Amino acid sequence: SWRSPGFAQTGKDPVVCVSWEDAQRFVRWLSQITKTSYRLPSEAEWEYAARASTTGPRYWDQLLDTCRYANVDHAPPNCDDGYEKTAPADRQDLVPNAFGLYDMLGNVLEWTADCANGGYSGGPVKGEAWIAGNCASKMARGGAWIHGLREIRSAYRVSFSQEFRATMVGFRVARTSP
Repeated sequence: SWRSPGFAQTGKDPVVCVSWEDAQRFVRWLSQITKTSYRLPSEAEWEYAARASTTGPRYWDQLLDTCRYANVDHAPPNCDDGYEKTAPADRQDLVPNAFGLYDMLGNVLEWTADCANGGYSGGPVKGEAWIAGNCASKMARGGAWIHGLREIRSAYRVSFSQEFRATMVGFRVARTSP
């Protein structure tokens, strides 16, 4: 469970072992108590934020620099960030992407608002969530601490049942502008 994922975590680590439904309940709760509208980002919003105006597979250039930008288990040689599983979200030793965002790649896969679709053909064109397709499954992005560099890239996407929970899956919230 998110309270006890099977490894040590602090209040500063990203939440894991949460389903898409759990994440949706959280953003509803957060919106209610803050009186501000929060939600899961769409896949398009997530990728835009992860890329931060870059066009390569990652928002950093040199693979040997991976540990400076992400928490990755199967990192290049001589690249050990010191964390066996998840890493705290407030790490000061990481370099953010050009938008100032940390851990967009690695650490945990992040749920998005989108239903599962095999590609982008026929999908929304203005950045909104794709709410058609296989909506019993939802899309997650970014790769996780357990992944290798093949998955730790801005375009990596995977679908899971919306009830799926794992130690490598969490979420990030987006705030809707008034």
